Amino acid sequence: MTRFWTIDDLARDLAALGLGKGDIVLGHAGLRSIGPMIAGPDTLIAALRQVVGADGTVMAYADWQGAPEAACDEEGHILREWRDHVLPFDPAASRAIRDNGAFPEFLRTTPGALRSLSPGPSMVALGAKAAWLIDPHPLDYGYGPGTPLARLVEAGGKVVMIGAPWETMTLLHHAEHLADIPGKRVVRWDVPFLEDGQTVWRTVEEYDTGNPVVDGLDDDYFDRVVRDFFAAGGGRQGKVGSADALLVEAPAMTRFAVDWLERRF
Repeated sequence: MTRFWTIDDLARDLAALGLGKGDIVLGHAGLRSIGPMIAGPDTLIAALRQVVGADGTVMAYADWQGAPEAACDEEGHILREWRDHVLPFDPAASRAIRDNGAFPEFLRTTPGALRSLSPGPSMVALGAKAAWLIDPHPLDYGYGPGTPLARLVEAGGKVVMIGAPWETMTLLHHAEHLADIPGKRVVRWDVPFLEDGQTVWRTVEEYDTGNPVVDGLDDDYFDRVVRDFFAAGGGRQGKVGSADALLVEAPAMTRFAVDWLERRF
């Protein structure tokens, strides 16, 4: 007989990991690694909501399913032959990017979830602090101050990695922005926005999040930062269903990552 994980099973695991009532948590999840869930991915969302309670909030990093890089030139401009075929960014309807797995899209489409207005760094949130977390969200430098990630840190929030590679911890893009290091790569992208039923093109500027932000870092250096943080006594590991899981405090993780970068450059 197949063993299905229930909401209560996953809630118990999340509580044992260190989540509790009133928490704001940014979640990353490899859903297959959890194992069969009785109601599919909605089981995990319900378990997270149960653990953080009515005063808590669940977040996810959505990004958006815009034009692929191969449809752009080296300066981030959509190639002419594709420009008229790119669907504009609509925070109410645009899909979360497939690269982040299914969890963000399931959260985005859960009744009551809110989505921020900056397409690339777009976040979704569900719960008591959702509106405060996602709004405002600057179009330029959407991982820095005045953004959902900054407010997650300000609120003493947490990040949970549930069967997700540690190198995918989005919070570390916030640390990249804050770190006082020379030579950060800046990228610019043309983005179509849906405004009053019309497509309006804007150029968005950001520190490069698709590659290491400066030369001299490995492509997967986020994994090393998180491992060093854990080795120094930060975070807690456990199981959520069948998945290996890690819970970290967002302020402590950010401070550690900023210091990690600044000591090397």
